[in-house]
Amino acid sequence: MNTALPYSTSSASAHPMGWLSRAEAWLDSKGKGAWIAAMVLGFIFFWPVGLALLAYMIWSKRMFRKSCSSRSMTRHVSTVMTSSGNSAFDNYKADTLRRLEEEQHGFEAFLQRLREAKDKAEFDDFMADRARAASAAPRDDTSREA
Repeated sequence: MNTALPYSTSSASAHPMGWLSRAEAWLDSKGKGAWIAAMVLGFIFFWPVGLALLAYMIWSKRMFRKSCSSRSMTRHVSTVMTSSGNSAFDNYKADTLRRLEEEQHGFEAFLQRLREAKDKAEFDDFMADRARAASAAPRDDTSREA
């Protein structure tokens, strides 16, 4: 019988932090906005709770994620891929999505090449500075000996 109720009283007593885990899962399912709302309400009602939520959000990197759950992305993909019933529109939508994906891949490849070129330029500058420093160092040593 306990398998039908995942949050029965026996599982809560076995895991003293069970309600916190459930609250965290619930907030994750609602997204980053729910976490921010909970933090603001924590500050309004009892500021240490808001501060604790803020610290937890920063520590767990929830503040810096695009989304707290992957379910929102799954919902978005399923909405995009459903048929409208109009075959001409569905074909247009499929072509547009394919073209946008190609443009995105092309842009990401361009950004990667740009980063690589920047890294190479910085490395070449570093090596040139190092070579200049190495060639300047022996001249200073010979002038001191004389």
